[in-house]
Amino acid sequence: MFKKILFQLHWFFGITAGLILSIMGVTGAIYSYEQPIQKWLNPDSYTVQVENRAKLTPAEIYQHFQITQPKIKINSITIHQAPDASSSINIEKEGARKGFNVMINPYSAEILPEVKGREFFQFIQQLHRNLTVGPVGKQITAACTLILIYFILSGLYLRWPKKHSFKQWFSIKPKLKGRNFLWDLHAVVGTWVVIFYLLLAVTGLYWSYDWWRNGMFKVLGVDRPQPEMQANAGKAKQTEQMRGAGTSAEQVRGEKTTSANAEGHGKGREQSKLDSKQIALAYTQTWTGFHAQLKQDYSSITLSTPKKADGTMDVSFVDAIPQHERARNKAIYNYQNNQIEKIELYADKKLNEKIMSSMLPVHRGSFFGPVYQFLVMLAALSMPLFFVTGWMLYLKRRKQKQLTLAARHHTAIIDVDPHATPWLISYASQTGVSEQLTWRTATNLQAARQPVTVKALQHLTIEDLQNCPQILFIVSTYGTGEAPDLAITFVKKIMPHSFDLKHLKYAVLALGSKEYPETYCSFGHWLDTWLQQNQAQAMFNTIEVDNANAADIEKWTTALAKISKLELSHMHIEKVFDEWTFKKRELLNPNSLGGPVFNLEFHTVHEVVWQAGDIAEIQPGNSLERILAFLDKYHIASNTPVNELNLTIQQALWNRNLTVEVEPFANMQHLLEQLPILPTREYSIASIPEQQVLRLVVRQQSDTDGNLGLGSGWLTQHTQVSEQIAMRIRTNPSFHLINDNRPIICIGNGTGIAGLMSLIHARVRLNYTENWLIFGERQQAHDFFFKETLEAWQTTGMLKRLDLAFSRDQAEKNYVHHKLHEQQDLLKTWITQGAVIYVCGSIQGMASDVDHALVEILGETQLNQLRENGRYKRDVY
Repeated sequence: MFKKILFQLHWFFGITAGLILSIMGVTGAIYSYEQPIQKWLNPDSYTVQVENRAKLTPAEIYQHFQITQPKIKINSITIHQAPDASSSINIEKEGARKGFNVMINPYSAEILPEVKGREFFQFIQQLHRNLTVGPVGKQITAACTLILIYFILSGLYLRWPKKHSFKQWFSIKPKLKGRNFLWDLHAVVGTWVVIFYLLLAVTGLYWSYDWWRNGMFKVLGVDRPQPEMQANAGKAKQTEQMRGAGTSAEQVRGEKTTSANAEGHGKGREQSKLDSKQIALAYTQTWTGFHAQLKQDYSSITLSTPKKADGTMDVSFVDAIPQHERARNKAIYNYQNNQIEKIELYADKKLNEKIMSSMLPVHRGSFFGPVYQFLVMLAALSMPLFFVTGWMLYLKRRKQKQLTLAARHHTAIIDVDPHATPWLISYASQTGVSEQLTWRTATNLQAARQPVTVKALQHLTIEDLQNCPQILFIVSTYGTGEAPDLAITFVKKIMPHSFDLKHLKYAVLALGSKEYPETYCSFGHWLDTWLQQNQAQAMFNTIEVDNANAADIEKWTTALAKISKLELSHMHIEKVFDEWTFKKRELLNPNSLGGPVFNLEFHTVHEVVWQAGDIAEIQPGNSLERILAFLDKYHIASNTPVNELNLTIQQALWNRNLTVEVEPFANMQHLLEQLPILPTREYSIASIPEQQVLRLVVRQQSDTDGNLGLGSGWLTQHTQVSEQIAMRIRTNPSFHLINDNRPIICIGNGTGIAGLMSLIHARVRLNYTENWLIFGERQQAHDFFFKETLEAWQTTGMLKRLDLAFSRDQAEKNYVHHKLHEQQDLLKTWITQGAVIYVCGSIQGMASDVDHALVEILGETQLNQLRENGRYKRDVY
């Protein structure tokens, strides 16, 4: 219960205070590099041409301005040792509590160009400290800083694992997807920055609350100079009220903001009791005498104009190599007695005194050196990452019931058994499932201290086969029983040959779908046969997996554990669906000779990201009539409760396979255990996220008895508009759009227009016009899907070519592969220009015919090269 309360508070504060902390993080990161950024932006203000003479002394600079601009009241003069560094004067100016810095040429005292960016950094500073809304904003940022400390402590406690592993805590697992990846990114990066955030929060509160500041002084054992501070503050306020108007903007080139170089000057300077000649003499004597008595180098020195006729001048200087930008040494020089009365060296201070006198450098990280400051800056810039990922996790948490806990720790490897035989795992994947299972298998073996290497099948070489002692193959079947597209290279270059593989032990996990019984797992069996023909030794018989079925995957884990005598964890691919609202259903081909095709649109309230070419996976369900018929068959009342699910049996049966044989059951839970979940259905997405809608193009399918197909029936008839459906986005990297403006050639038929429309939509938004679409259907009058959009793209030049093949509009049927032959010269020209080919639609007929046509036009060698180079991509079904 305690942990649950901590978690609830953690996410609640995250979605409320997270935005403010993100603003504070980004602005703090920018402000921490104010000085180097300003020097980079204003080289003419901070550097000068070196001249073959000495720099002007403070006295000469003072006298110069007394002559040229006598109204300017100089608080201090700073001289830098570097020959090309400018000098500066700090002058009194209305509204500038610590004075105003003016950059001057150290050889001529000429005022240098205005420093750009001061107003910007003043705004950034105010945004960081109080959101630019004064005391109220200061209280908000202070409260959020306290919340940051809670985030740090509660986050560490919530993440504390049962088993401690360095990689578990600090390693990002890029193979994770969806919510698991977001959680990993949030938690692991949070662990990286926890020390930085803790120090930022603890030091940031120094300026927020007096009680916190007093506590810091007490904890570090440093006396707080409170009375002096209060006295100076009161004196400054009184002086501000008594002082007249300051120097005009024209006299100082319109400068409006303060600078850190003004440190060391008093607040609210009183009217000088010395005349200009006495001040010039004080500057001369101090400059000469202090240099003679100071026994160390410095990078810059600041002399403050004396305000009292007591014969002393305040001097501050920075070491030649300072610890940080505010590590200043202070001294009082008596120019009448020609001696240093008091000197306070920063290097001589104790660590606790250094910390309390340098809180800003400690806060921004420069106190600990430039490397640490850079890391602090990166940590501060990453603050929005936690706000964004936290929000996404919160939104997904409301939709998801269970998480794959093992996926959070997949790459946790303690060490490797030096005596273990290395494993090579090779995968062939079209849509990513085989690859996902490969990485889970790899991390499972790694957790058992096994050395593992992973390679895609297309990268597997003859040397790998000849040198590796044991290989696991995890391969999908695609199309009409072939290998996935990228694995064609292995099939054509290696499998036609024979090798001596007596030494090789292997196992095959073959993925497929029993809905295609003629080609079920055929590539896996083909690969197994080839390995046996080359005398490789199978560890166990090929294991088949039907649609990522968990029981089939468990057989794989069990077989591996038995043959290797290792303790391996259970693994499965868990599919977590989100709720989407069905918003629109529109018949695209009324009166067509083909089956009805519908444009379907869905909306969701949570954040969803996908790319052009990705796939929507639908969890179909049963119609009410089918559920009631099943209940009537087994004499079950529709409102019978299923206590374990807190549902009625009618509700629980919505996504169950009701066609299987059912044995006598003791209760509703026992009945449900016999009814597997209906298989999912996948559809190419026809839209991109920027359109604010997820669009599918689905054709109704019917069996020989006239019953609608599982997926198409669910989407086109059984589910009503405004109802909820279960859907998840699945990335389809093998069909993703290229990220440059090379030409693309889109080829498809029927509902394959969906995947092609998403690609072209994305290209149009990028203003890439080298797009060619070859599309085929039955009748132009009825089956020209998205005609208005395509013609508009053609008219505006976004679609350079549109070739249509409507097979039933003439006596001799005309298909898309015929269009390829007709335009083969143009096709070769586009390929020469770097074009990428995308094919989307039915594997039966269209995709196979297109493949043959491309072989005839380009040659098999060139087509294979295009495939290997990612320039021939297919999404066919």
